Amino acid sequence: MGAGTSPTDPAPAGRAAAADEPREPDGRDEVDGAAEPTGSAGSTGPDPTTSTDPSTDGVAAGGRPRRSRRFPRFTRDTARPEGGGRAASGDAPAPARQWPLLTVLGAAGLGLLIVVLDPFDQAFRIGTILIGGALITGAVLRWMVPSVGMLAVRSRFTDLVTYGLMGTLIVLLALVAQPRPWLDVPVLEDAVRFTIR
Repeated sequence: MGAGTSPTDPAPAGRAAAADEPREPDGRDEVDGAAEPTGSAGSTGPDPTTSTDPSTDGVAAGGRPRRSRRFPRFTRDTARPEGGGRAASGDAPAPARQWPLLTVLGAAGLGLLIVVLDPFDQAFRIGTILIGGALITGAVLRWMVPSVGMLAVRSRFTDLVTYGLMGTLIVLLALVAQPRPWLDVPVLEDAVRFTIR
């Protein structure tokens, strides 16, 4: 703002109006629909993100100013997680390329089907153990197989901890479920008695 102006006055037209607005992340300002490099004539000083010396990463080939190294305002893409490549070659059919994920989903789906249909005695326990075992299998596949396709969600360590911990907890809960638990943990019985009292 210059002398004799107030915040309620309309902004001057042209370049001065755009001076208060944030710059675009690629180092270019847009004024009245025209794109202008930030280091051009009429700017207040040199822009630290661009340089005229090609050896200092300033100008890309063709004379265009290089893109800024600042993060963009909006994320348009995400990086593939480590080990997230195809589990088979690109010539293989889609199910073969995603066999680790299909193995885990198939085992978990079979466990859910057993729980829902309840075809035999202790079906709830068997189906739940199968679901937990599917998650543990996912953790083992994530650890052993270099490329597991869509089974890779986050980093390898995070996937290992998540799949392994969730699978182990589901199996343990299935083993101690009442009535007639297959695994007797006295500490759990004491905790239940203490909380029910």
